[in-house]
Amino acid sequence: MKTAVIAGTLLLSFAACRHTESIGNKRVSSSQDKPQWMVPDTTELPDNEESRLIKYGRALVVNTSYYFGPKGVIAHKSNGLNCQNCHLSAGSKPFGNNFSLVAVGYPRYKERSGTVETIVKKVEDCFERSLDGQKIDSNSAEMKAFVAYLKWIGKNVKKGTKPAGSGIDEPVFLDRGADTVKGKLVYISKCRRCHGADGQGKLNTAGNAYVYPALWGKHSYNIGASIYRLSKFAGYVRDNMPFGADHKKRQLTDAEAWDVAAFVNSQPRPVKNVSDDWPKLATKPYDYPFGPYADHLFSESQHKYGPFAPVKKYYALLTIKQ
Repeated sequence: MKTAVIAGTLLLSFAACRHTESIGNKRVSSSQDKPQWMVPDTTELPDNEESRLIKYGRALVVNTSYYFGPKGVIAHKSNGLNCQNCHLSAGSKPFGNNFSLVAVGYPRYKERSGTVETIVKKVEDCFERSLDGQKIDSNSAEMKAFVAYLKWIGKNVKKGTKPAGSGIDEPVFLDRGADTVKGKLVYISKCRRCHGADGQGKLNTAGNAYVYPALWGKHSYNIGASIYRLSKFAGYVRDNMPFGADHKKRQLTDAEAWDVAAFVNSQPRPVKNVSDDWPKLATKPYDYPFGPYADHLFSESQHKYGPFAPVKKYYALLTIKQ
């Protein structure tokens, strides 16, 4: 009955590339009402064991494939992508899906798993989803290095604050669904030069890492990755792609970002069992592409491609009412 009332109320209201690897000691650009993030500089680290662990963690983020790719020197645990392919500039770039909030944000309860997660779990999820691989040993030197780096890079962020440029900025919603046909044209015009007509990216001369990552196919992220949600992909590419773009110098419009995200995420890629994700249906993101859902108003296609405004509004009110 509660859901029906919410639905009725809502229906009435509706009727009305290549990535740099450097980390400088710089301030992230921001709006005046948000704190700035002072990104720490690895060159200022003292020569001790903890610093060496942090630097190793950074190396693992930048060159994940060298260590854990198909030709990894430690083990084959990933698809050949680097963590840096999704977390630009080793997780330091504004609006580049950076790591600013990791140190202060974990451990925390995550709706996707329905459990309290640690930084170790975050790294494991990246390996199993974005890198379409397997977990690495949680007690290994490499996991300790990942954790040390993630804690260090966010050490200047105060708990309870969110610096400007954190994470991914959500593009303005369209009054239509994202269009894969239009998105293909954007891809051909803006993305094909680096990622290839077949979306398979470009390997380095050693064949052990990507200069430009694969965007679909067996060496790309699987359907369980956060970037498989259109809002994440669209916001990411709008503020970072093609090469040379950033939040202040965008080369894609909001519409182009939504459309190219729809095209890329409509292409074949590895599958992952996501049936246990989001155990509380009402907490699923508005653009989560797989049912079941807490509503019967919107199709699975609309949850995946939009238009998203009515879906997001419905779930915001549903959460308040619960």
